Amino acid sequence: MFTNKEDKRKMADESNNSSNIFGKGTVLTGNLETYGNIRVEGKIIGDLKTKSKAVLGHSSNVDGNILAQNAEIAGQVMGTVEVSELLVLKPSAVINGDIITNKLIVESGATFNGGCKMGVKIKEIKIGEPEQKAPLLKAQS
Repeated sequence: MFTNKEDKRKMADESNNSSNIFGKGTVLTGNLETYGNIRVEGKIIGDLKTKSKAVLGHSSNVDGNILAQNAEIAGQVMGTVEVSELLVLKPSAVINGDIITNKLIVESGATFNGGCKMGVKIKEIKIGEPEQKAPLLKAQS
């Protein structure tokens, strides 16, 4: 689809200005990746990754990990939340998992069950590339 890295970078820059809405009543089974902002009101069974801002509304439910530059959560998340800049937990937010972020705002009423690391440098968010996993060690006999 892309002829070279320049075309791919140009497409990514244009996509950063896009906004995506994932409506209430919609269910996605699988991972969701975007360069632009995303608002989720439905259910995602899988990971959510964006190089921009993720907003999870009151009716949202994510059963997977979230990786974003900025995030505002008012719904439910079952998984790790990694935000490179600012994470805001609204009063109706329920997080069951660890949080890794640079800055965190927890509004009165938000529920958070897990560990939290702040001020940590988060890995670069890469869209369209598979996650690199550590090689498996083989047992010697």
